[in-house]
Amino acid sequence: MNGDTAPPVIVGAGPAGVRAAQTLVAHGLRPVLIDEAARAGGQIYRRQPPQFGRSSRTLYGFESGRADALHQSFDALNAQVDYRPDSLVWNAQGDQLDVLHGPSQRTQRVAFAQLIVATGATDRVLPMPGWTLPGVYTLGGAQVALKFQGCAIGERVVLMGTGPLLYLVAYQYAKAGAKVVAVLDTARLADQVAALPAMSSQPAVLLKGLYYVGWLRAHGVPIHGGVRPLRVLGDERVRGVAWHDGQGERTLECDAVGFGYALRSETQLADLLGCRFAYAAPHRAHLPERDAAGRSSVAGIYLAGDGAGIMGADAAEWAGERAAFALLADRGMAIDVARAQSLEQKLARLVGFRGGLERAFPFPADWAAHAPDELVVCRCENVTAGTLRQTVRETGADEMNRLKALCRVGMGRCQGRMCGVAAAEVLAHCTGQPVQQVGRLRGQAPIKPIPMQLVAASEGMSS
Repeated sequence: MNGDTAPPVIVGAGPAGVRAAQTLVAHGLRPVLIDEAARAGGQIYRRQPPQFGRSSRTLYGFESGRADALHQSFDALNAQVDYRPDSLVWNAQGDQLDVLHGPSQRTQRVAFAQLIVATGATDRVLPMPGWTLPGVYTLGGAQVALKFQGCAIGERVVLMGTGPLLYLVAYQYAKAGAKVVAVLDTARLADQVAALPAMSSQPAVLLKGLYYVGWLRAHGVPIHGGVRPLRVLGDERVRGVAWHDGQGERTLECDAVGFGYALRSETQLADLLGCRFAYAAPHRAHLPERDAAGRSSVAGIYLAGDGAGIMGADAAEWAGERAAFALLADRGMAIDVARAQSLEQKLARLVGFRGGLERAFPFPADWAAHAPDELVVCRCENVTAGTLRQTVRETGADEMNRLKALCRVGMGRCQGRMCGVAAAEVLAHCTGQPVQQVGRLRGQAPIKPIPMQLVAASEGMSS
């Protein structure tokens, strides 16, 4: 296809993808918009099934205005885009995407000349003993249950980990009437106080976070800071949690746990597309490189939103619009240069705030030192921390993909999306290297589980 005539393709219909599509439509293009979800909005503005009928304020709280605006924007342009919901992009080869459409479960090949990748983020997981018990969810999974399915994950819920999402989910659960037994934060109050100057650059966001914490305390939800999660208690399912508070072990009864350590970018598609990666210290992760406009290292590939670095929903909207401007300019089309520059300035101002968040909710870098040998790190392949350490000792493996080849960590259904962070931390600790030196698991197709019989069926198909 000719780059001047082929429609651009956008993967992801969250804040970045919708604003990118809106910008392209405003300039006379009809993009293909592929989204894994059934309805546009992304994770943060996930739309409930129509039959639920809950108010926007109930679902999104302070963010209801932004959620409504994004939903209305998409609804207004729906007829002007080639919208493909319930569609999973599971592979990329050259200038083509392999897409699985549900519930028909058919696979299709979609060609592109220009592509905006807005794949969003998922929970960053650090396992603990008992995390495979029924009743344990990630924070994001707990939020999906509440928003999309209209239910809590349990009757007595403990939420633990660190990051802004921890307090948001706790507030949403308690506000909805669920019993939040406790919030257990690995960050200390001193960390959050020290981060206030940097976070004050975005006062509205800071005040919302303070409100969530204050509301929880005012409604009797215990908040414990500076903790180290020890284990989830139970045999057949969750019956409690144990943690260390700096003085000794504490336990608490509950029947469900939501946990997570902020978010990690979904970068597998960018990897398959050949984008160059670099280590980003603020994110403690290797991320695809992009310029201020969203251009990746591969011509015609643009990156926007949390899939290229966790910056939040507002930044995702701005980055989606800016990436669309870059795509238009690369087609030789006229754009609003002043608006494009304004978007870049807005995004640049968020860098300091992002640093403040990392100071307020630091990654528990000592996690690997405390992970017991029997801890299952990779659920798909049942690889334990002890197996990782033994492999390093016996083979001298000091790089993630070498470790993967030797003990199968990250080879299962999730392709390392859940276990990759923890495995890298164990490898770095074992070898005495900084985590950036051990590398990252390279993306492999399928980047998410698909029926194997459909892989062969995809050959020769095109959109």
